Amino acid sequence: DGVPQGILRCIVPAAPDAWITALEEFGTMSFGEVAAAAIRLARDGFVMYPLMAELLEEKAEKYARWPANAAIYLPGGRTPKVGELFRQQDLGASLQYMADQERAAGGDREAGLQAARAAFYRGDIARAIADYHADNGGLISMDDLAEFRVGIEPAQSVELSGTRVYGCGPWCQGPMLLQALQLLRGRDLAALGHNSPAYIHLLTEAIKLAAADREHWYGDPRFVEVPIERLLSEDYAKRRAALIRDDVASPGMPPPGDLEVSVAPNRVPIEALDTSYCCAVDSEGNLFSATPSDTSSDAPVIPGTGFVPSSRGSQSRPDPDHPSSIQPGKRPRLTPNPALAIRPGEWAMPFGTPGADVQIQAMMQTLLNIAVFGLNPQAAVEAPRFASYSFPQSFAPHAYHPGLLKMEGRIDRDTGSQLQAMGHDVDWWGEWEWQAGAMCAIRRDTASGVLEAGADPRRACYALGW
Repeated sequence: DGVPQGILRCIVPAAPDAWITALEEFGTMSFGEVAAAAIRLARDGFVMYPLMAELLEEKAEKYARWPANAAIYLPGGRTPKVGELFRQQDLGASLQYMADQERAAGGDREAGLQAARAAFYRGDIARAIADYHADNGGLISMDDLAEFRVGIEPAQSVELSGTRVYGCGPWCQGPMLLQALQLLRGRDLAALGHNSPAYIHLLTEAIKLAAADREHWYGDPRFVEVPIERLLSEDYAKRRAALIRDDVASPGMPPPGDLEVSVAPNRVPIEALDTSYCCAVDSEGNLFSATPSDTSSDAPVIPGTGFVPSSRGSQSRPDPDHPSSIQPGKRPRLTPNPALAIRPGEWAMPFGTPGADVQIQAMMQTLLNIAVFGLNPQAAVEAPRFASYSFPQSFAPHAYHPGLLKMEGRIDRDTGSQLQAMGHDVDWWGEWEWQAGAMCAIRRDTASGVLEAGADPRRACYALGW
């Protein structure tokens, strides 16, 4: 079924090193400066909002399994209520410790950033992680932490109707967005009509084909051979797109490439998971897109630190033949996949969303709303969405519901009936469904520098400018 919950799904956390590396290579500020707001919100608290309160209540029994998790997420023995102040004081102290070590290093900005990194991966935080794992049957050691460094890897990209779209490599699901877009090349999407039965059918079938390749090929390229150039090529996309029938839905996930592969259905409930997304554009036109994410209810918080190191081992597979199989030093195939879109001479845009396996689908729909149908970012984000679950989900136990197509209630019911007649197993969400993603995007006009943003009302998303 996948990697079980608990300490054994924890892996070396990459996020602190990734943030610091981004600052070193592309930033101008110190760690303390960029972490100041996060430290304040963790230490002093923020007002609990409805969706987070709902998710904490749903997962209360999971949090109760470990005292350190319960202390944060079940303060006073219960989940926080909407409107109450929610504090993560240990987390604030961990971030402050990194900032203090940076300040104590003196010298230049680079030396300070190195000190902040060392505070996490070699200092007191690392010792707390390693000791807890040693005492509780975990696997993370001081050497694992001290030796870890993130890499800087080239983005993958494709072009669709004059827009160049950039995504992450196949160590995550990023190329799935690019493959799905390639399958749409040569199709007059505008003529099909926005969210028409034909349009929803075409995008859904493209997603299924891209998901089939994701399941068969994607994994950490340092350990598995991923034919990414072929998967993103126009010739391959044409051959795959020819499998799409305009009037009949594939009954489940198609086989990948030219292979004959079948996957058994797994109709376990689809768990509601959560992620975050942020993007920024500065006065010089630099674009930043990130999907920071880790869970807090499926593995133990390290006492005194305020965080679970990283339970993303849940996206590895125990099957040794799977491209995302468990191996020492091998990255799980993650769902988070931030993206950028650039239309040369016109605009540039970071975009992304939380949403596990819905991420790719919400991102594709929002991008096409802008690039094909001419919607502004906010209208593009608010437009009704749909999502296929007709392929194995990335998180254990990898639910797979062949044919299942979820649609928001603002989509016309006759559209749903026509899709049902094509073979889609249509199921209706409410009118505004948080599981349909929480898209955020900022579009910068290349000539004028004017910024337009879109923030999703389905969750607590905001666009800020100053």
